[in-house]
Amino acid sequence: MVSSNSLFDGTLLGASAQSSMPPNHIIRPLELTDFRKGYIECLANLTVVGDVTEQMFAESFEDMQRAGCYFVIVIEDLELTKIVATGTLVVEQKFIRMCGRVGHIEDIVVAKGQQGKRFGFTIINQLKELATATGCYKSILDCSPDNVPFYEKCGLEKKGIQMAAYVPGAAHKL
Repeated sequence: MVSSNSLFDGTLLGASAQSSMPPNHIIRPLELTDFRKGYIECLANLTVVGDVTEQMFAESFEDMQRAGCYFVIVIEDLELTKIVATGTLVVEQKFIRMCGRVGHIEDIVVAKGQQGKRFGFTIINQLKELATATGCYKSILDCSPDNVPFYEKCGLEKKGIQMAAYVPGAAHKL
């Protein structure tokens, strides 16, 4: 069951993920209250986020929750009450592969000072399990060449080439 505070039903997360957490850490779905626990600051370790207000966060959260295809997971340090890692799975419905689904793994980030605790590895593996649980026939992600060795250690393989087309003036809603 999905609470209005959680982005998705937490029972979709595998029990193995929690057992791999160090003491005082929990892995779980993104919650509406995570804005105040530094979720946006954690994302800023990855890329430009901009000045996201709590209202903007809540509106996007509710849009994602309604869509039902967004699975954002976080690792929270319970002592610090801070989000220290996150990752996203977006499930895309297709017509190909007998109307199959593809999982897009996005926005993998571990906060500075939190690396070396296998949080990134845990997030990736949990997102792959979520992709399987939601009926995806494959999971894909885009990354920089520098990150390829890490993702290969997580069981992903190089496939194809990423391309992008940015809309002038709209790429960063800043």
